[in-house]
Amino acid sequence: MRSKRVVEESHDNKERWLITYSDLITLLMIFFVVMYAISDVNSKKLAALAHSLTQALIGSPSSGIFQGEGLSLVEGFQGIGTPAGSSERAEGASEQGATSNVEEVARELNRLVETSGLTGQVAITQEERGLVVRMAETVLFPKGSAELTPQAKELITRVGKMLAPLPNYLRVEGHTDNLPIRAASYYSNWELAAARALTVLHVLVKESGISPERLSATSYGEFRPLVPNDSEENMAKNRRVDIVILRENFNAVEPHQEKKF
Repeated sequence: MRSKRVVEESHDNKERWLITYSDLITLLMIFFVVMYAISDVNSKKLAALAHSLTQALIGSPSSGIFQGEGLSLVEGFQGIGTPAGSSERAEGASEQGATSNVEEVARELNRLVETSGLTGQVAITQEERGLVVRMAETVLFPKGSAELTPQAKELITRVGKMLAPLPNYLRVEGHTDNLPIRAASYYSNWELAAARALTVLHVLVKESGISPERLSATSYGEFRPLVPNDSEENMAKNRRVDIVILRENFNAVEPHQEKKF
Protein backbone atom coordinates (compact mmCIF):
# COMPACT_ATOMS: atom_id res chain seq x y z
CA MET A 1 0.00 0.00 0.00
CA ARG A 2 1.53 3.26 -1.10
CA SER A 3 1.95 5.88 1.56
CA LYS A 4 0.96 9.33 0.78
CA ARG A 5 3.39 12.10 1.49
CA VAL A 6 1.83 15.22 2.71
CA VAL A 7 3.56 18.19 1.28
CA GLU A 8 3.09 21.31 3.32
CA GLU A 9 3.24 24.48 1.42
CA SER A 10 5.59 26.96 3.05
CA HIS A 11 4.28 30.45 3.47
CA ASP A 12 6.45 33.56 3.85
CA ASN A 13 5.58 35.71 6.93
CA LYS A 14 5.13 39.08 5.30
CA GLU A 15 4.51 40.82 8.68
CA ARG A 16 7.89 39.90 10.18
CA TRP A 17 9.09 43.51 9.67
CA LEU A 18 6.71 44.65 12.41
CA ILE A 19 8.90 42.94 15.04
CA THR A 20 11.99 44.83 13.88
CA TYR A 21 10.02 48.07 13.74
CA SER A 22 8.69 47.66 17.30
CA ASP A 23 12.20 46.90 18.58
CA LEU A 24 13.50 50.05 16.89
CA ILE A 25 10.74 52.21 18.42
CA THR A 26 11.49 50.78 21.87
CA LEU A 27 15.21 51.52 21.53
CA LEU A 28 14.48 55.07 20.39
CA MET A 29 12.21 55.64 23.37
CA ILE A 30 14.89 54.37 25.76
CA PHE A 31 17.47 56.61 24.06
CA PHE A 32 15.36 59.75 24.49
CA VAL A 33 14.54 58.89 28.10
CA VAL A 34 18.25 58.56 28.85
CA MET A 35 19.00 61.83 27.05
CA TYR A 36 16.31 63.62 29.06
CA ALA A 37 17.66 62.22 32.33
CA ILE A 38 21.17 63.43 31.46
CA SER A 39 19.98 66.90 30.49
CA ASP A 40 18.08 67.31 33.78
CA VAL A 41 21.27 67.60 35.89
CA ASN A 42 21.23 70.57 38.28
CA SER A 43 24.04 72.58 36.69
CA LYS A 44 24.30 75.05 39.59
CA LYS A 45 24.82 72.32 42.17
CA LEU A 46 27.28 70.54 39.88
CA ALA A 47 29.26 73.76 39.36
CA ALA A 48 29.23 74.50 43.09
CA LEU A 49 30.54 71.01 43.84
CA ALA A 50 33.30 71.43 41.24
CA HIS A 51 34.31 74.80 42.75
CA SER A 52 34.33 73.30 46.25
CA LEU A 53 36.49 70.34 45.21
CA THR A 54 38.89 72.63 43.34
CA GLN A 55 39.26 74.88 46.37
CA ALA A 56 39.81 71.90 48.67
CA LEU A 57 42.40 70.27 46.43
CA ILE A 58 44.45 73.19 45.07
CA GLY A 59 43.23 76.26 46.96
CA SER A 60 41.86 79.50 45.51
CA PRO A 61 44.11 82.56 45.56
CA SER A 62 42.63 86.02 45.75
CA SER A 63 42.25 87.90 42.51
CA GLY A 64 42.85 91.42 43.72
CA ILE A 65 41.52 94.39 45.67
CA PHE A 66 38.46 96.38 44.71
CA GLN A 67 39.59 99.69 43.33
CA GLY A 68 37.71 102.47 41.61
CA GLU A 69 34.02 103.25 41.49
CA GLY A 70 33.42 101.80 38.04
CA LEU A 71 35.32 98.51 38.41
CA SER A 72 33.18 95.40 38.78
CA LEU A 73 34.93 92.33 40.16
CA VAL A 74 31.93 90.63 41.75
CA GLU A 75 30.02 88.10 39.67
CA GLY A 76 27.45 85.45 40.39
CA PHE A 77 26.09 86.70 43.71
CA GLN A 78 22.43 85.95 44.29
CA GLY A 79 20.15 85.85 47.31
CA ILE A 80 19.53 82.43 48.77
CA GLY A 81 16.12 80.85 48.57
CA THR A 82 15.41 81.74 44.91
CA PRO A 83 12.32 79.84 43.69
CA ALA A 84 13.26 76.86 41.55
CA GLY A 85 10.75 77.68 38.82
CA SER A 86 11.92 81.23 38.10
CA SER A 87 12.33 82.21 34.48
CA GLU A 88 15.76 82.96 33.00
CA ARG A 89 14.89 86.63 32.79
CA ALA A 90 13.86 86.73 36.45
CA GLU A 91 17.04 84.90 37.47
CA GLY A 92 19.16 87.31 35.44
CA ALA A 93 17.51 90.32 37.06
CA SER A 94 17.93 88.79 40.53
CA GLU A 95 21.61 88.04 39.97
CA GLN A 96 22.24 91.50 38.57
CA GLY A 97 20.51 93.11 41.55
CA ALA A 98 22.40 90.97 44.06
CA THR A 99 25.70 91.65 42.30
CA SER A 100 25.02 95.39 42.39
CA ASN A 101 24.33 95.18 46.13
CA VAL A 102 27.61 93.38 46.81
CA GLU A 103 29.54 95.81 44.63
CA GLU A 104 28.04 98.75 46.48
CA VAL A 105 28.96 97.18 49.82
CA ALA A 106 32.50 96.61 48.52
CA ARG A 107 32.78 100.29 47.60
CA GLU A 108 31.45 101.33 51.02
CA LEU A 109 33.97 99.07 52.72
CA ASN A 110 36.81 100.53 50.67
CA ARG A 111 35.72 104.04 51.65
CA LEU A 112 35.63 102.96 55.30
CA VAL A 113 39.16 101.55 55.02
CA GLU A 114 40.48 104.73 53.42
CA THR A 115 38.77 107.20 55.77
CA SER A 116 39.81 105.17 58.82
CA GLY A 117 43.45 105.09 57.76
CA LEU A 118 43.45 101.29 57.64
CA THR A 119 44.91 100.81 54.16
CA GLY A 120 47.36 97.93 54.37
CA GLN A 121 45.67 96.50 57.47
CA VAL A 122 42.20 95.83 56.05
CA ALA A 123 41.73 94.63 52.46
CA ILE A 124 38.63 93.85 50.41
CA THR A 125 39.42 91.03 47.99
CA GLN A 126 37.48 88.96 45.49
CA GLU A 127 38.07 85.19 45.51
CA GLU A 128 36.40 82.20 43.88
CA ARG A 129 34.37 81.55 47.03
CA GLY A 130 33.18 85.15 47.38
CA LEU A 131 34.00 88.62 48.69
CA VAL A 132 36.55 88.62 51.53
CA VAL A 133 37.03 91.30 54.20
CA ARG A 134 40.58 90.58 55.40
CA MET A 135 41.62 92.18 58.71
CA ALA A 136 45.13 91.96 60.11
CA GLU A 137 45.78 90.99 63.71
CA THR A 138 47.30 94.40 64.44
CA VAL A 139 43.97 96.12 63.88
CA LEU A 140 41.97 93.63 65.98
CA PHE A 141 43.82 91.90 68.81
CA PRO A 142 46.89 92.21 71.02
CA LYS A 143 49.43 89.59 69.99
CA GLY A 144 48.51 86.11 71.29
CA SER A 145 45.10 87.31 72.54
CA ALA A 146 41.50 86.81 71.37
CA GLU A 147 40.15 89.90 73.14
CA LEU A 148 39.18 92.69 70.76
CA THR A 149 40.34 96.22 71.38
CA PRO A 150 37.52 98.81 71.69
CA GLN A 151 38.51 100.28 68.31
CA ALA A 152 38.43 96.83 66.71
CA LYS A 153 34.98 96.13 68.12
CA GLU A 154 33.70 99.40 66.64
CA LEU A 155 35.28 98.57 63.27
CA ILE A 156 33.73 95.08 63.12
CA THR A 157 30.35 96.50 64.14
CA ARG A 158 30.45 99.01 61.28
CA VAL A 159 31.57 96.35 58.80
CA GLY A 160 28.82 94.02 60.00
CA LYS A 161 26.11 96.65 59.56
CA MET A 162 27.21 97.08 55.94
CA LEU A 163 27.00 93.31 55.40
CA ALA A 164 23.71 92.80 57.27
CA PRO A 165 21.38 93.70 54.34
CA LEU A 166 23.00 91.14 52.03
CA PRO A 167 21.23 87.75 51.75
CA ASN A 168 24.44 85.71 51.42
CA TYR A 169 25.89 83.44 54.06
CA LEU A 170 28.92 84.76 55.97
CA ARG A 171 31.87 82.76 57.27
CA VAL A 172 34.42 84.08 59.78
CA GLU A 173 37.85 82.48 59.44
CA GLY A 174 40.71 82.69 61.93
CA HIS A 175 44.39 82.45 60.88
CA THR A 176 47.75 82.62 62.69
CA ASP A 177 51.44 82.43 61.81
CA ASN A 178 53.48 79.28 62.46
CA LEU A 179 55.10 80.32 65.74
CA PRO A 180 54.26 77.87 68.55
CA ILE A 181 51.57 79.21 70.87
CA ARG A 182 52.88 80.57 74.18
CA ALA A 183 49.64 81.51 75.91
CA ALA A 184 48.65 78.99 78.57
CA SER A 185 44.95 79.32 77.68
CA TYR A 186 45.41 77.91 74.16
CA TYR A 187 46.71 74.46 73.35
CA SER A 188 47.73 75.35 69.78
CA ASN A 189 47.33 77.98 67.08
CA TRP A 190 44.09 76.29 66.07
CA GLU A 191 42.50 77.20 69.40
CA LEU A 192 43.71 80.79 69.21
CA ALA A 193 42.45 81.21 65.62
CA ALA A 194 39.11 79.63 66.57
CA ALA A 195 38.71 81.90 69.59
CA ARG A 196 39.39 84.97 67.46
CA ALA A 197 36.93 83.91 64.77
CA LEU A 198 34.22 83.31 67.37
CA THR A 199 34.90 86.64 69.05
CA VAL A 200 34.34 88.43 65.74
CA LEU A 201 31.25 86.30 65.03
CA HIS A 202 29.62 87.28 68.35
CA VAL A 203 30.15 90.98 67.59
CA LEU A 204 28.47 90.53 64.21
CA VAL A 205 25.46 88.95 65.91
CA LYS A 206 25.14 91.16 69.00
CA GLU A 207 26.27 94.53 67.68
CA SER A 208 25.59 94.38 63.93
CA GLY A 209 22.30 92.47 64.11
CA ILE A 210 23.24 89.73 61.66
CA SER A 211 21.09 86.61 61.97
CA PRO A 212 23.05 83.71 63.55
CA GLU A 213 21.67 81.34 60.90
CA ARG A 214 23.71 83.20 58.30
CA LEU A 215 27.00 82.87 60.18
CA SER A 216 29.64 80.21 60.74
CA ALA A 217 33.17 80.28 62.17
CA THR A 218 36.19 78.18 61.32
CA SER A 219 39.85 77.96 62.33
CA TYR A 220 42.72 77.34 59.94
CA GLY A 221 45.42 77.98 62.51
CA GLU A 222 48.82 78.32 60.80
CA PHE A 223 47.96 76.09 57.86
CA ARG A 224 46.51 78.55 55.30
CA PRO A 225 49.19 81.27 55.13
CA LEU A 226 48.97 84.05 52.56
CA VAL A 227 52.76 84.24 52.30
CA PRO A 228 55.67 82.15 53.63
CA ASN A 229 56.35 82.64 57.34
CA ASP A 230 59.96 83.62 56.69
CA SER A 231 59.95 87.15 58.14
CA GLU A 232 58.15 89.15 60.81
CA GLU A 233 56.46 91.20 58.09
CA ASN A 234 55.11 88.09 56.40
CA MET A 235 54.03 86.49 59.67
CA ALA A 236 52.08 89.66 60.47
CA LYS A 237 50.23 89.26 57.15
CA ASN A 238 49.30 85.68 58.03
CA ARG A 239 47.87 86.61 61.44
CA ARG A 240 44.41 87.70 60.37
CA VAL A 241 40.64 87.21 60.51
CA ASP A 242 38.66 86.96 57.27
CA ILE A 243 34.95 87.61 56.90
CA VAL A 244 33.80 85.83 53.74
CA ILE A 245 30.55 86.74 51.95
CA LEU A 246 29.97 83.42 50.21
CA ARG A 247 28.68 83.18 46.67
CA GLU A 248 25.14 81.91 46.29
CA ASN A 249 26.16 78.73 44.45
CA PHE A 250 28.16 77.58 47.49
CA ASN A 251 24.84 77.13 49.32
CA ALA A 252 24.48 73.86 47.42
CA VAL A 253 27.48 72.37 49.24
CA GLU A 254 27.04 74.15 52.59
CA PRO A 255 24.51 73.15 55.26
CA HIS A 256 21.65 75.60 54.89
CA GLN A 257 17.92 76.12 55.22
CA GLU A 258 15.78 76.68 52.14
CA LYS A 259 14.38 80.03 53.21
CA LYS A 260 14.92 83.73 52.75
CA PHE A 261 16.46 85.77 55.51
